Amino acid sequence: MNYIAELEEKAGCGPLLQRDRPNPAPLRQQIFEQVRAAGQTARADITRSLQISAGSATTQTADLIACGILREVTGPAREDYGRGRPPVALEVVPEAAYVIGIKLAFHRHSAVLSDFAGQVVAQATLPAPDARRGTNVLLDEITALIAQLMQTADMPLSRVKAVGIGLPGIVDQDSGVIIWSSLLKDSNVALQSDFAARFDMTLLLDNDTNMLTLSELWFGVGRDKTDFAVVTIENGVGMGLVVDNALYRGTHGVGLELGHTKVQLDGALCRCGQRGCLEAYLGDYALIREAMIALDPDVADRDDPKDVLNLLFEQAKAGNAAAEIIYRRAGRFLSVGLSNVVQLFDPPLIILSCARTQHDFFFTDEVFEQMHMLTLSNGRQPCEIIVHPWDDFVWARGGTAACLAALTDTMVGGAKVPSP
Repeated sequence: MNYIAELEEKAGCGPLLQRDRPNPAPLRQQIFEQVRAAGQTARADITRSLQISAGSATTQTADLIACGILREVTGPAREDYGRGRPPVALEVVPEAAYVIGIKLAFHRHSAVLSDFAGQVVAQATLPAPDARRGTNVLLDEITALIAQLMQTADMPLSRVKAVGIGLPGIVDQDSGVIIWSSLLKDSNVALQSDFAARFDMTLLLDNDTNMLTLSELWFGVGRDKTDFAVVTIENGVGMGLVVDNALYRGTHGVGLELGHTKVQLDGALCRCGQRGCLEAYLGDYALIREAMIALDPDVADRDDPKDVLNLLFEQAKAGNAAAEIIYRRAGRFLSVGLSNVVQLFDPPLIILSCARTQHDFFFTDEVFEQMHMLTLSNGRQPCEIIVHPWDDFVWARGGTAACLAALTDTMVGGAKVPSP
């Protein structure tokens, strides 16, 4: 079974482990999150887990049921219910709200429609140009993608309450301004205001790797971890970090740019304009640049960058020394980057996410052993490394997680609805 199918089979969504610090959310929200994470759970389980009285659990769940957010269902049979007592469980009402998650990228954009229980209702993709564009053009692409998604779902857009969009670049979380993105010609783009002129729904923007990290926290192996890191390798190199069940962003919300940490002064030119960045040795464009120089002259005639990458891999597998050196060099820099993550943040788990997991030169035991050798390991538990093949829809699901978290605050916790 592949990883995408595993995500679909897991019951519930959202973090499974409780935070070490006191939960500031209202009790009704804590109860709702408990139910959503379990998929289905009984009031007795809520009482034990949250250490509250049976009366409080009954009162709060009755209110959530009256609001159309939770409902009673026949739960799975269990011995501790007692003879003659029908098992009754609670679950989230899926139709209470719908949200959209979107991953914007070169080559194609991807979108997922999800219900309030976090279940995928529909998916859609849209071809995208491999060039930077203006804000209005990007909005046109988003509009077309959403229209295609809703047509696939056979559902009116009016039922959608929020859209979460992840894109490569730097996003100011306080203002929602896209400070920089490789997809856009302009910098400091206020996409939220332009989006609000077209759509009557909340828009949540974030770096795409943060969205993928949310996907792992809400739907993947990160559900049962309070702390972990995600490192992505595609056209660039990204990183997301979860600390105590929450994304860590840094003071200004623009931290964790692992791809732009320097691994060699005056080194290879990065697309950011500086030299020696990690992604200038690991990113797709970096490998393509090396392949165009090291491989046969006919490589330069290939129009599709994917063809160049595939040829590089095939040549390396066939024993081409130049191709092997390119991958071996990239693997050493990956070891350096991962060791820096471990040294700085000490995560128990790093999830490596990459479309090219078949390019196993990146994911050999030698790469991970070298990572450990470069890390001060005295008294430190070895960091677990998991490699996941990414699918664009997994990234997009992170956008739905951001929306579900925001709607939980407003619909369940009573927080003020954020302005579009």
